[in-house]
Amino acid sequence: MLTKKEQRLRRSRQTRARIALQGVARLTVFRSNLHIYASVISGSGDKVLASASTAEKEVRAQLGGDGKGGNAEAAALIGKRIAEKAKAAGVDKVAFDRAGFAYHGRVKALAEAAREAGLQF
Repeated sequence: MLTKKEQRLRRSRQTRARIALQGVARLTVFRSNLHIYASVISGSGDKVLASASTAEKEVRAQLGGDGKGGNAEAAALIGKRIAEKAKAAGVDKVAFDRAGFAYHGRVKALAEAAREAGLQF
């Protein structure tokens, strides 16, 4: 019997294998209870080109203190930030890697905000 985390990691491996074949930069998401993290990783998978999270000092200040990073509004803010940072790094097309998390709630809010800010996936 697989644990909940093992099931998620199994799903994420399948996604990563598909994305690796595309050879395109990937926008990967990790969510914990308190925070959400997003990184844009190069097509070869060896370099982080941009990253953003609710754990960053300026983002925490914007959200109104500690413990406010675990909601959809915070995720949308991170989606916008990661899109801006990725564009600054010269990346405008990515593959969305939700790391086995359901495309729902905070993960969906981050993805939609990144799309609105001009990132294509």
